[in-house]
This record gives sequence, C-alpha cells and structure tokens, in this order.
Amino acid sequence: MEPPQSQRTKRTIKRVAPLRAGIMLAIVYGILGLVVIPFFLIATALSSQMAQSQRVGVLALGAGFAVFVPICYAILGFIGGVLCAFIYNLVAKWVGGFEVDVE
Repeated sequence: MEPPQSQRTKRTIKRVAPLRAGIMLAIVYGILGLVVIPFFLIATALSSQMAQSQRVGVLALGAGFAVFVPICYAILGFIGGVLCAFIYNLVAKWVGGFEVDVE
C-alpha cells in the first residue's frame, strides 16, 4: 500500500497586517540590538587604559549606547515593518502578492 500523498497547494499572500508586521520586526530588531551590547561594553572596558580626563566621556558614551541601541533598533524595526507591510499591501493589489506552496 502506498503512503498517502501530501497535498501540496499554492496559496497567495494577499495582505500583511501592518501593525503585526511592525510588532514582529520591533521584537526581532530589538533582539538583534542586544547582540551589539557586548561590543559597546568591551569598548567601555578598554577605556580604562585611557587618561582620566578622556575616560569619563567614553564610559558615559559606551554605557549610553548599550542602552540606546536596542531601543533604537526596536523603534526603527517597528516603523520599517509597518511601512514595508503597507507598501506590500499596495503592490499586492496590483500584482497579486507572493505565491507560496503549502502542505
């Protein structure tokens, strides 16, 4: 007896919810922003080799960037996700959207 054939079918993504896309990309970009934190902290730690007058500015800048970058990435990810979904929805009306195979 043959194993049952999987039913493959083509589906078209006609619309992407802009708010959901924005939230998804905000989370993804926020997590990617967390990857950058160790590099700022290493640069801040290396500033201990600098002269005292230069060290204070570098310490503040490194710690500030460690906090600011993930937040900035998340905000820009949200804005980019909403804009891309909006543009995709406009273009999908004219072209028909992505066609994907699903099982």
